[in-house]
Amino acid sequence: MSAQIRGRKNLLPRPLVLRSRRVVTPDGVREASVRVSEGRIVEVAERSAPIGAATLVDLGDRALMPGVIDTHVHVNEPGRTEWEGFATATRAAAAGGITTLVDMPLNSVPPTTTLDALHLKAEAVAGRIRVHVGFWGGLVPGNTIELEKLRNAGVCGFKCFLLDSGVPEFAPVAETDLVESTSRLAALSAPLLVHAENPRRIASFGPGRADAYSAYLETRPSEAEDEAVGEMIRLSRESGVRVHILHLSSASAAEAVEAAKREGLAVSAETCPHYLTFASEEIPDRATEFKCAPPIRDRANRERLWAALARGAIDLVVSDHSPSPPRLKCRDSGDFQKAWGGISSLQLSLSAAWSGASARGFSIADLARWMSRSPAELAGLARWKGSIAPGFDADLVVFDPDVSWTVDPAKLRHRHPLTPYAGRVLKGKVVATYLRGDKVYEKGRFLGAPRGEIVLV
Repeated sequence: MSAQIRGRKNLLPRPLVLRSRRVVTPDGVREASVRVSEGRIVEVAERSAPIGAATLVDLGDRALMPGVIDTHVHVNEPGRTEWEGFATATRAAAAGGITTLVDMPLNSVPPTTTLDALHLKAEAVAGRIRVHVGFWGGLVPGNTIELEKLRNAGVCGFKCFLLDSGVPEFAPVAETDLVESTSRLAALSAPLLVHAENPRRIASFGPGRADAYSAYLETRPSEAEDEAVGEMIRLSRESGVRVHILHLSSASAAEAVEAAKREGLAVSAETCPHYLTFASEEIPDRATEFKCAPPIRDRANRERLWAALARGAIDLVVSDHSPSPPRLKCRDSGDFQKAWGGISSLQLSLSAAWSGASARGFSIADLARWMSRSPAELAGLARWKGSIAPGFDADLVVFDPDVSWTVDPAKLRHRHPLTPYAGRVLKGKVVATYLRGDKVYEKGRFLGAPRGEIVLV
């Protein structure tokens, strides 16, 4: 692949030192000075350490965190750029403190299920991305022969659906497909990411109830997730493949993942800010901007998800940014049956997660573990991204965890500003974002030309 590949030398004329009373390191939050040279962190020293011939940026009490790594983003380019695209998605990412995103293999056309399709992705990225971008490959019926090619080309792993994905070009896999592919994926040390809902548990809407959120919730019960997660745990046990459960919304499924970990299986799970923020009891009828799959469940379930994060049953928090044109969300009709299921939150995920985390006594070190280090580990990037430590890329976010602000959709940078967070007060705001030591975003402004790089593993 052409386009920008990691390894470009940083062009700063001299080293940079970022000083803060709250630097989030792998060992916790401490006062420190972080020295950056040629795009890498070269030292994490005492806050009072001499800076020598370096440019000093004193952040005071604002936190310096590793840049967010969002491993669940639907950019939809090429093929559905009226939904989103790399230029708009990476602007939103930079404004939200995300320094690396990993693009899902759908809903682009073609999906990233062949080596040729991956090359098309790289062409779409060239010169247009404001943060680093990696790629997941897709596992669909009949593409087993492509898996090794895609892995050797640098994809982070593979995603599959156990039920209808919502787009015809990305078909769900049956158990025979999984049996055929999992031994290959295990041999390639490639994680298998799964949209885990049992299609036999998905129900139909009752007559005349399409505008009721409660009716939508009834069509996708927690048992659909629980049973599918159980099947994937069994598959991991039998094949040795690393299984990662996507956008987990059922707290009881998180308990099954926790039990699998105790058994020593290679199983992990993620959840999303919308499952940690909203509750089904609060969602009005006709408010289709809240529709996602799996659905947002009740308040008690939400608190159990937070508890699962605290215990390590859930490993990471990602956006599952899944945008679409407003007409597909059917906001005018309020029809949950017809509305596209996806929440646009790329720019808001860090603040949304911190709003809930801080209210429950978690620290910004927890936030960095869930949103930087653990996603880096999942995607195979943890050798050089996701931590503030010597030798790591200087992908950093300056975050003010104490300020509160109100979400104004007009200020969101993704293509379509429809979001369930509109008008919501969030805590914690991104002040600046650095990519390999270059400041690319600060206080609402984008600095310089797009300089993101393709990230291959």
